[in-house]
Amino acid sequence: MTAARAAYSPGVIAQRLEITSARLRMVLYGPEQAWSLCDHVVRNDVHLARWSPPHPEGYLTEAYWEARGKRNLDDAEAGRAFRFAIRWRDEPHGPVLGLLSLTDVARGAQQWANLGYGLDEREQGKGIMTEAVRAACAWAFTEQRLHRISASYMPGNERSGRVLRRAGFAVYGYARDYLFINGAWRDHLLAALVDPRELDPGARGV
Repeated sequence: MTAARAAYSPGVIAQRLEITSARLRMVLYGPEQAWSLCDHVVRNDVHLARWSPPHPEGYLTEAYWEARGKRNLDDAEAGRAFRFAIRWRDEPHGPVLGLLSLTDVARGAQQWANLGYGLDEREQGKGIMTEAVRAACAWAFTEQRLHRISASYMPGNERSGRVLRRAGFAVYGYARDYLFINGAWRDHLLAALVDPRELDPGARGV
């Protein structure tokens, strides 16, 4: 896996943060990707609605994703959040396969972030999101030096549960009425992954 830190000046992207794995390329998205991001969410709106909170106003428009792309670069520059568009590694300008985010980054004594993701309905069953989650978590531990990554999923969303288990996450709790999803408050299973190198401090090289 390789990665580069994000750097940009107003109106010009000098270097775009990127995570690569065996098959995938995850790029911190900006306003220039608005069309492809909008295409992805429109195509998958019905598919992902069962697991998603209510959309913000304009969510299914290109204008929304252009504005969100700008905010995404600001958030990454400030270290608040990192949101990626996932594509095939050998198709850097191909369709978006899914989205992955590390948000609510906390520093100080916490050093953690929340993981979220969604995959194109047509790409289910190919191991894409497991590969993406593993690569993103490795990057977060190595490059951002986070200690813990949290995630949650609804009990009925077994696909998401398998992704997290395969990536090494462990369930540690059950939260009733945790998030407002698809018209109602839904229970969620809470999971987390701690930097595996914490078990071997020498692995950090410190």
